[in-house]
Amino acid sequence: MRQLKLGIPKGSLEASTIALFGQAGWTISAHSRNYFPTINDPEISCALVRSQEMAPYVANGSLDAGLTGLDWILETEADVVEIAELSYSKSSDQPARWVLIVNGNSAIHSLEDLAGKRIATELVGFTKRYLAERGIQATVEFSWGATEAKVVEGLVDAAVEITETGSTIRAHGLRIVCDLLHTTTRLIANRAALADPWKKAKIEQIALLAHAALAARNKVALKMNVPAAQLDRVVCLLPSLHAPTVSHLYDRDWLALETVVDNSQVRDLIPRLIEAGAQGILEYQLNKIVG
Repeated sequence: MRQLKLGIPKGSLEASTIALFGQAGWTISAHSRNYFPTINDPEISCALVRSQEMAPYVANGSLDAGLTGLDWILETEADVVEIAELSYSKSSDQPARWVLIVNGNSAIHSLEDLAGKRIATELVGFTKRYLAERGIQATVEFSWGATEAKVVEGLVDAAVEITETGSTIRAHGLRIVCDLLHTTTRLIANRAALADPWKKAKIEQIALLAHAALAARNKVALKMNVPAAQLDRVVCLLPSLHAPTVSHLYDRDWLALETVVDNSQVRDLIPRLIEAGAQGILEYQLNKIVG
């Protein structure tokens, strides 16, 4: 049987990626001290690979496809094809940010102030190119970790670090000067793999269902019975992806109505629907929204 070799990001994105695939219909089971998780699809074989290394392994054909951040695609300059942007990260569905950080009392207030300074980051190649494109000469050195601490201790003048909320940075008494890059997860593929019709179709299946799973997050479906005479009043209250689905019940004076709304709207919407005449309201979660 043919198999698609798929890279699953090891580390901060691992749990959220496995959860997304579970919602999309694939159960991935990672095992301790094992870099080859099992998956309930005989057409896919998985390997755990660090996000930083994913794009080069996909580019050289060791993997047919994989998931990694835009940041590491840009950092490695690997020759891969981006199939889909999947907006999820370690703890949210929002982009992560690579930001320039300095001590709270630092005299650095702009990129231009970095001239002649020392900067620590894990994203060395991207940072060097970013500064060079703007005519700024500074020393950029690789950081193996604890990057914020190097700024706090005065070992470097500034750092380029990734954050989702900025709370850890502020907790260390540091200040964000500016954003250099907003990054999201990408499904990437090897060029030769995409030339294979079977592998291309499998990669596109993953992209379709992963997108559908993300689209369903923070959405719920509402189903209710509505007197025919009150239909217009109820429909006017409903935000929806499209017009709500309406069907007749056995009692022709009543209609069944179904729609999809943001989860955050439900607590205010249900009392208004009842006031407008809706009855028997059901709320249920969605796994996927396709199309």
